[in-house]
Amino acid sequence: MRAVYCTRYGPPDVLELRDVPKPEPKPGQVLVRVHAAGITLGDCEVRAFKMVSWVWVPARLAIGITRPRQPVLGMEVAGVVEALGEGVTCFKVGDRVFGPTGFGMGAYAEYATIPEAGSLTTIPPTLSYAEAAGIPTGGLNGLHFVRKCDPQPGEKVLINGAGGSIGMFATQLSKEAGAEVTAVDRVSKHQMLSDLGADKVIDYESTDFWRTGECYDAIIDVVGLSPFGPSVTALNDGGRYFLGNPHTRQMLRGLVENRRGRVKVLFQLAGEPVEDLDFLKQQIADRKLKVVVDKAFPLEDAIDAHRYVESGAKTGIVVLDVSGEASSRG
Repeated sequence: MRAVYCTRYGPPDVLELRDVPKPEPKPGQVLVRVHAAGITLGDCEVRAFKMVSWVWVPARLAIGITRPRQPVLGMEVAGVVEALGEGVTCFKVGDRVFGPTGFGMGAYAEYATIPEAGSLTTIPPTLSYAEAAGIPTGGLNGLHFVRKCDPQPGEKVLINGAGGSIGMFATQLSKEAGAEVTAVDRVSKHQMLSDLGADKVIDYESTDFWRTGECYDAIIDVVGLSPFGPSVTALNDGGRYFLGNPHTRQMLRGLVENRRGRVKVLFQLAGEPVEDLDFLKQQIADRKLKVVVDKAFPLEDAIDAHRYVESGAKTGIVVLDVSGEASSRG
């Protein structure tokens, strides 16, 4: 099979398209013929090994010292079950499935083996492979961030970095909760954000949201780039500040701020419960949530895809169209 290999840590050019042996499912695993693989900033961070300081050492030990222990990257997969390992009972050959592969990765290939006991679930008939592949990272994290902030009807929520995959879901889920949403991202993403329901949009390249005089009941910082102090001052009493990509200094300041008690600073990694994936896919199938697919790159253009994702220009999600049928709904 064809697979994109990460030969060492570094820029996008370290990725290579190779012919490698097709995997066989072990007991408890399913073999998936991959149609689409999501490309996230997390994939790019693994490839370049750009990690925040508090996870640097454990991540290096887990992922690989000098290069990725699993050279085939890709943390989101959508495809068709090709074969079943011994003992698999939840799926059958021919099922359309999607889910996260986590740090087991392996989605940048024509076939991938996924544990049945993980977060794999079926794709609704109304969803394409490309749409399904983009749900795990953005959807699970966006849902987690919004649940932790718990916006109430009528509250004001600001989402910094709203135009990517996580922000796309966080914007819509906050609106579903009845909040008034201000979305912060570059101008090229404003139309999409308005279409998704954002009440206000701010261009971070021309306006600092903390200087507008507006105060919020919750701020969800997806990208982790807003300054801590000014962001806290932009919160109402009892406000919640969620750090989606926290740095060590922000976490320490957050602990101090929590002792003061005026606002609550939150930082917690999202899990991958299949129940949350099922909730999200049903919301999408019921047209309560939308998935915006920006671009689908062929497998051989993985280098260009990584460059595009790292540029910050992507609107919604970006996928690898592994089979040439990523837009298919079955």
